[in-house]
Amino acid sequence: MICHPERSRRIKFRIILELEKNFTIVNRKARHDYFIDESYTAGIVLTGSEIKSIRLGNVNMSEGYCVFMSDGLWVKNIHISEFKQGGMMHNHVPIRDRKLLLTKKELRKLKEKMEIKGYTIVPLKFFASETGYAKLEIGLARGKKMYDKREDLKKRDVEREIKRYVG
Repeated sequence: MICHPERSRRIKFRIILELEKNFTIVNRKARHDYFIDESYTAGIVLTGSEIKSIRLGNVNMSEGYCVFMSDGLWVKNIHISEFKQGGMMHNHVPIRDRKLLLTKKELRKLKEKMEIKGYTIVPLKFFASETGYAKLEIGLARGKKMYDKREDLKKRDVEREIKRYVG
């Protein structure tokens, strides 16, 4: 059976698009710099070109943080690269404030914790929900001191050595 070449290209393209719908982008720097006490899953308000760029993995959230404003919780300093096929008119600004969607109960809880000195809210992970929407996992975090970071590195090295000898 001979398949039409145009049809086979369409099938391949559909498979590639289905693979890109499931994405996970992790902020490893956050776990290195902070103790994460609690984590929450929040929706995020995005434009079309932003979600396309996120699905391609063009996100840098290592310097990101969350701030309470008058109308809710906003995430700042997340760089989502421009979508190359978006064109000048339909593309987005790479670094802009984006609103997070949480319940009132979660917002109240986070605001109470933020009043305690030393806490901040950092983005941990971008991922796709079961329905295909982009979600952002945020964490209530306390800053680590330099000696805490060294202890974590030592523990990781010891665990790695143990795995080498056992496995």
